[in-house]
Amino acid sequence: MKIKTKSKKVNKAWLHDHMTDPYVKLAQKEGYRARAAYKLKEIDEELKLLRPGQLVVDLGATPGAWSQYVRRKFAPKQAGVGGAAVGALDGTIIALDILDFEPIEGVTFIQGDFREDAVLAQLKEAVAGRPVDVVISDMAPNLSGIESADSARIAHLVELAVEFSQSHLQSEGALVCKVFHGSGYSQLVELFKKTFRVVKPIKPKASRDKSSETFLVGIGLKKA
Repeated sequence: MKIKTKSKKVNKAWLHDHMTDPYVKLAQKEGYRARAAYKLKEIDEELKLLRPGQLVVDLGATPGAWSQYVRRKFAPKQAGVGGAAVGALDGTIIALDILDFEPIEGVTFIQGDFREDAVLAQLKEAVAGRPVDVVISDMAPNLSGIESADSARIAHLVELAVEFSQSHLQSEGALVCKVFHGSGYSQLVELFKKTFRVVKPIKPKASRDKSSETFLVGIGLKKA
């Protein structure tokens, strides 16, 4: 019984934090599906990564807040209102996730596990040989609570995103990748430094203080 009571208290505390969170309120007001949109917005405003006309690949896209943000960047100003802007779209967005994804006009969605070769082949087919301008990855594995196992799962997803970027990014392209501080973090920073000319770790204000998440941004591929 004590365990259940504690669980209820935790759930209640999380619900309270969630409902009073200013970014949750802002997302509801501005029509974003999740507060995560403001993490990408902050990174983009600092580094000026996203511009109309680009090809962007969104990994771990569900529920779609990052694709919504990119969609608005690509939409004509008069159409850029509401959750997912409607009308003309100056740019291409390809989103991928293992979970269901509520459609966003103009966004191509592939459902599947990025770790599987068949799914990666589908993504490559959608890219169709075009150079990708920006890869954004909010992918995270289901965490077990066992640090060594979780670190390995996180690292594997980041390594796959880096590999995809090496194969498909244009030379001045960028990768934005969610990572977590802790075991294995310094190795991921080193991987980014080996791969990209410019590497910036960013902890957006919209990322909760309690969370160990941060984002690594790599810009400009180093020549192999």
